[in-house]
Amino acid sequence: MAASLLTADEAKAVVAAIALAEKETSGEIRIHMENYCRANVLERAVGLFGQLGMHNTIAHNGVIIYIAVRDRKVAIYGDKGIHNQVHDDFWQAEVQTILTHFRDKKYKEGLIKVVEDVGEKLRHFFPYQADDSNELSNDISYGD
Repeated sequence: MAASLLTADEAKAVVAAIALAEKETSGEIRIHMENYCRANVLERAVGLFGQLGMHNTIAHNGVIIYIAVRDRKVAIYGDKGIHNQVHDDFWQAEVQTILTHFRDKKYKEGLIKVVEDVGEKLRHFFPYQADDSNELSNDISYGD
């Protein structure tokens, strides 16, 4: 289910939105989807954050958007650099944005909206520098 939530074209549009959001920031955004979350959803997101190497960004400004599709659980976790700027209220509002769109079966639109919102915050606090490089893949990753 997780891997088929988006069509191939929708997944490409989401990946393109990530690339665009990262274009003007040193920040990094990843989306990870799987069917079930057998733990606390935020703890699972934090664990995946580490497994995906997102803690290795120079400015500690990586953000993971985690979705357990069948369990209908969502968490967004930002490394300390960005989290210290936007705090829990921002992340929770973005989780609600995803859930609202998903309830209406607007999966691509919800993901793109949140990627744009997170990208805007990253651009504000971590603007692009001449020596910036894309430190992490923009591809959506999938679990079981």
